[in-house]
Amino acid sequence: MDGLGQQRVRESNESSRSHSRQAHEPPVRFTIDANQRLVIARFGKRLTAADIQVYVQNLRDHPSFHPSFSEIADISDVKELPLEAPDFLRLADSVDPFSIESKRAFVAKTNVQKHAARMHKILRSQRNFEIFQTLEQAKLWIAS
Repeated sequence: MDGLGQQRVRESNESSRSHSRQAHEPPVRFTIDANQRLVIARFGKRLTAADIQVYVQNLRDHPSFHPSFSEIADISDVKELPLEAPDFLRLADSVDPFSIESKRAFVAKTNVQKHAARMHKILRSQRNFEIFQTLEQAKLWIAS
């Protein structure tokens, strides 16, 4: 089952969207596999705190989601991450929908992506949290 963490974008005036996302490129796409108790989220090129909040709300509203599920957050495509320290704190303390016992894997390649993943790990005090270079590595760890 798919979920889109995207607010509707008008398709009428292509030129007026020079700074906005195209309709086919949502900031967050996620799938839920209830049998594996796993959420896989793929984040787009620009990721804001508001994008994450929309993703979390869509996830919480999804009938197949449970906070005890594991998550793979693939942030390897993110190029812009305009988050400040207060954003990280708020997201970790009050927005994150997953249980502290859930297994969490981040797929990150750049230093900025890895730093963002480490910040989340530190702020959530999670032991079941790892950072990987590839989605395949993350899936193997989650399944272990």
